[in-house]
Amino acid sequence: MPAADGARGARLAKPSWKDPRLLVGLLLVAASVAGVVALVDSAQRTVAAYAAKEDIAVGQTVDPSRLVRVDVRLGDAEGRYLTAGRLPEGKVALQRVSKGDLVPASSLGEPHAVDRKPVSISVAQPLPAEAAAGSRVDVWVALPDGRNGFSEPKRLVTGAEIAHIETASSALGGTRETTVLVLVEDAKLAQVLGAQANSAKVSLVWNPAGGSR
Repeated sequence: MPAADGARGARLAKPSWKDPRLLVGLLLVAASVAGVVALVDSAQRTVAAYAAKEDIAVGQTVDPSRLVRVDVRLGDAEGRYLTAGRLPEGKVALQRVSKGDLVPASSLGEPHAVDRKPVSISVAQPLPAEAAAGSRVDVWVALPDGRNGFSEPKRLVTGAEIAHIETASSALGGTRETTVLVLVEDAKLAQVLGAQANSAKVSLVWNPAGGSR
């Protein structure tokens, strides 16, 4: 019986500060608290990033005059965007960046990397409301047939991106003509310019699916 009482006394004895198990437990709790604090601090930390002051079109030089600094929480995505101190010189936009949007680092590149050029196309027919800067259109061309008419239209470009739209009225305030800047890839550029040089009728058809350029 004395031996049993001694065992119970040992089990009920107050733990010592020198007990390794107690020290390990305290370290685990401290590490857990520190991890939570670090996670909260990281989620609430803001960085100075760049957003587009106005729409930035493909091929335009990206410099401080086109940007505005904003404080945002990016977390793990910080490396994907253009942040303060990371603005390279001589870079152009390889993709359109809308006004107010953060500038993706991948959207910048060398001028020779731009494989699409803006072509001005005038259209008399109204464009659908969905056709806006950044949306996609197909370019259809009907060449003159030599008999005061035009041949059957053919699609030259599929899913070309609209860079800019400008509508102007005639001097008499009647006919409204719309000028659309369409980004045409280099491989199709000669065909589109050739059609315009030969007085072809060029039409733009909204393409909701986008597709290839």
